[in-house]
Amino acid sequence: AAAPRYIEARLSEFAKEVVFNPKTTEWMNSYDGRNQEPVNLPVKFPLLLVQGVEGIAVGLASKILPHNFNEVIDAAIAHYKGEEFELYPDFPTGGLIDCSKYNRGLRGGAVKVRAKISKLDKKTLVITELPFGKNTSILIESILKANDKGKIKIKKVDDNTAANAEIIIHLHNDISPDKTIDALYAFTDCEVSISPNSCVIIDRYPHFIGVDEILRYSADYTKELLRRELEIRMAELENEWHYFSLEKIFFENKVYRILEQDAKTWEEQLDDVLRKMLEFQNLVHRPIIMDDILKLVEKPVRKISKFDVKVVDEKIAKLEEEMKSVRYNLENLVAYAIAYFRKLKKKYGSKYPRLSEISNFETIEATKVVVANEKLYVNRAEGFVGTDLKKDENAEYLCECSDIDDIIVFLKDGKYIVTKVQSKAFIGKDIIHAAVFAKNDARTIYNVVYKDGKSSADGSTGTVYAKRFAVTSVTRDK
Repeated sequence: AAAPRYIEARLSEFAKEVVFNPKTTEWMNSYDGRNQEPVNLPVKFPLLLVQGVEGIAVGLASKILPHNFNEVIDAAIAHYKGEEFELYPDFPTGGLIDCSKYNRGLRGGAVKVRAKISKLDKKTLVITELPFGKNTSILIESILKANDKGKIKIKKVDDNTAANAEIIIHLHNDISPDKTIDALYAFTDCEVSISPNSCVIIDRYPHFIGVDEILRYSADYTKELLRRELEIRMAELENEWHYFSLEKIFFENKVYRILEQDAKTWEEQLDDVLRKMLEFQNLVHRPIIMDDILKLVEKPVRKISKFDVKVVDEKIAKLEEEMKSVRYNLENLVAYAIAYFRKLKKKYGSKYPRLSEISNFETIEATKVVVANEKLYVNRAEGFVGTDLKKDENAEYLCECSDIDDIIVFLKDGKYIVTKVQSKAFIGKDIIHAAVFAKNDARTIYNVVYKDGKSSADGSTGTVYAKRFAVTSVTRDK
């Protein structure tokens, strides 16, 4: 129960046409009992899919992503025709989306969303569209944080956002804009993964169903609402036709003269009028009752002389024409529903072009795009490798690396290990090789020379072998 100020809403033109119809709305008493308010609104459109929704309840959560207005209409029409269709999200913030794992919006699916980043020149990038759920402040904060951590290298960020998003990223002269774009996707909120969870309430119970099933359910519900509206309109037309037909009979056959008999009471006159009107029962579609007579005699007597049969005939003909149209639509409800959706698309569709561009993203390997923000050192004799050995007199500089790299280390006894870069890690004494390790690297070939068996008493050794190999897959820290 809520006061009106909490539940009032100003409806758009689209909403007046689609969301609200007082004749098909179920009403209940308002919080104080003085007014009526809707139990829910009879929406003749898959509005849930277009707007999207996110919420959490006791042990349940729902996250339905927004979809494109025109595509939802096309899908509804395809459903009515018995054709297959696919629905993909379309976000009001635009951006690039990868829907290859959308899974019809069910739990376990995912949509990758990227900001739209373009090169203004060699030293400037501009972001014009944001990932869904992010604003410019959050995005800039994530960029600055990645810069502070050394994941990316930028000079400064300007926010020129007005009506449309526009974030300007200024780069240093020696930084590749292409590599920076990849790094922005890898280390900032310029790329996010959204996990849908399509949970809806049907008949008071929660159901986990895909967006295609939601569309079918909603389209069928829309068709049912259209049928109810047509039936209500048909009943209204039948009532009007019945009254005008009775009025024509009443005046054309001068039945009204019964009311001029002064000798009888008013009730007797009404009974006589009803008996006379029943003689023309075959000219109307439903039984003539006393309520019909009471409505007829309410007409002021002064209007009797002005009664024009021709005007009434025109009204009846117009009603019959509309009744014929409504009856046809009821008999061809699917075609009527398709025409209804096409009319909505023609009227409002131009306002809702697709904003999110669907594409397939290549997975960006963070180690390939991260800025080399550390220096790697090795103390071969004592067996230490790390980025904090600069002051160690026996340490040797190896190469530049990043703090998310893996390193590979070979020891003299033939053991080798792949591990994360650390500030200082003991691997084992007598290190003969250490370097940054690239995953799935088949191009780097290692050459190992070893002998078979120990030296014998006469000083001879076992056979010496040379082995060439690549390290393409490992178990880290083993």
